[in-house]
Amino acid sequence: MNEGAIETQQGKIICPREELDLGITLNGGQSFRWSAENNGYRGVFNGCVWTLVQNDTHLSYVVQGPLKDSINYNDILSQYFRLDVSLLELCKEWSAIDEHFQKSLDKTNGVRILKQEVVENVFSFICSSNNNIQRISTMVEKLCFLFGEKICSIEGRDYYNFPSIEALAKGSIEQKLKEEKFGYRSKYIAHTAKRLMELGGKEWLLGLHKDNNVSYNEAMEKLIILPGIGPKVADCICLMSLGHLEAVPVDTHIKQIAVTTYLVHLQQQKQISNQQVSNYLRNLWGPFAGWAQAVVFCAKINKPQSKIPPRKKSKRKSLCN
Repeated sequence: MNEGAIETQQGKIICPREELDLGITLNGGQSFRWSAENNGYRGVFNGCVWTLVQNDTHLSYVVQGPLKDSINYNDILSQYFRLDVSLLELCKEWSAIDEHFQKSLDKTNGVRILKQEVVENVFSFICSSNNNIQRISTMVEKLCFLFGEKICSIEGRDYYNFPSIEALAKGSIEQKLKEEKFGYRSKYIAHTAKRLMELGGKEWLLGLHKDNNVSYNEAMEKLIILPGIGPKVADCICLMSLGHLEAVPVDTHIKQIAVTTYLVHLQQQKQISNQQVSNYLRNLWGPFAGWAQAVVFCAKINKPQSKIPPRKKSKRKSLCN
């Protein structure tokens, strides 16, 4: 598709800032394909390039790429941010059952769990192992450039879809990724793609969705058979792509908060496992526990900032690292 043939559509949806803070949500270590653009953010999802701008009452967008008349892009954007769920109501519930939760809300609000495409999520979080957001983003974009299909060019920059499992399962990919400095993740990416092809590809992953009457525990058990996917990454996939919003990924930040605030009665133990932390917080916060975890996580890692942060490298860990 050449730059002159780019299809464009504009729109806006009602979305109070209390329900969504773009900066915190898009820079919080969930997705790695967004960057600051003028007064908003630009990124790729659903096969298109989106530019988003927010004010106190609305979320405005420009979507570009191979657009389809049959698609309602307002709905696509609303689904991506899960705007059918009231964050304000969830925060009231969490504050009522957790005496410590308000401290996190005092530091941050508007954190939403993105509804992400499962294949991109799987391989992005394989890249997240022992990594920071800036480097994960670089790796993800490199995967798209090397193995994805071009969407369009905007203002001199090319944008690509995330590659399919089939593209990542090719025989030479492991060596290519090693040459591109993916390190030990090269093997995990290549072997997971091949294993997924054996299991049934994307359909196998989607079969683990909560809507298919698959339990959280069953989804976790099946995901961790994939190379490079342990409990923490599996929790991220369950939470962000498979509808298991009770999943609580435990990183060093969440574990520290849990041990010092929520699990004080276990501090005499020589070691508190991530599983203990996850189980406790899931039971405490309920069916949207993973979302509550994201609020607490962002409150800890985010310093007060302007609405649109400056372009600079981030050494922050991702939500699941």
